[in-house]
Amino acid sequence: MKLVEAVLRLREEYPRWGKDKLVILVRREGYNCAASTVGRILKNLKERGVLKEPLPNHISARKSQRQRPYAARKPKDYVAKEPGDIVEVDTLDLRPLPGVVLKHFAARDVISRWDVLDAHDRASSHTATAFVDALLRRMPFPIKLIKADGGSEFQHAFEEECQRRGIKLFLFPPRSPKLDGHVERAKRTHTEEFYEVTDTSFDMAELNHASLEWEMIYNTVRPYQAQGYLILL
Repeated sequence: MKLVEAVLRLREEYPRWGKDKLVILVRREGYNCAASTVGRILKNLKERGVLKEPLPNHISARKSQRQRPYAARKPKDYVAKEPGDIVEVDTLDLRPLPGVVLKHFAARDVISRWDVLDAHDRASSHTATAFVDALLRRMPFPIKLIKADGGSEFQHAFEEECQRRGIKLFLFPPRSPKLDGHVERAKRTHTEEFYEVTDTSFDMAELNHASLEWEMIYNTVRPYQAQGYLILL
């Protein structure tokens, strides 16, 4: 059938195009058909082994997601009801001086808006694991669940530490910044209200001492618009 031959030829010429694009080209060649018809033809060609999908060459910068032994996607019906139910964590690159790059770890409890922040000279699963210790020490309630993205710092040792401590670990889907809006807002706040105005040097020990003081001010002194400008404690 000429229509089938045309679909096969065009798909082989444009192997990544689906039925919705191919039907436009088919119509340009004079065939009057619907996208669903092209879709059925493609399916039939694949089932018969006539049409073979191209093999990926892995030249893209996008990496495939590895299997995670403990972390999982957050179920849609899981809702935070009290402090500690969900703590979002993430990292941020800081460039305070020419040639200096630091890694800011931020965490925000989605119910209480309690934050913890630390700076490190690099972001790895081991520094992220140390950040778990900081969370447990400095958040005034038990942590039941941590949400993080799929970055390498939140794999391996970090994942093992969450499992060892009995903390659930949920992942954000790839490329979904809107789903970690609490910690994204936290990073912006700490950048604007601490890092951009601090007079401390960016020596790591001095910086973290100053950031700890800011953390206490943020959590116990700073009024919150979302809570009617009440302080948390």
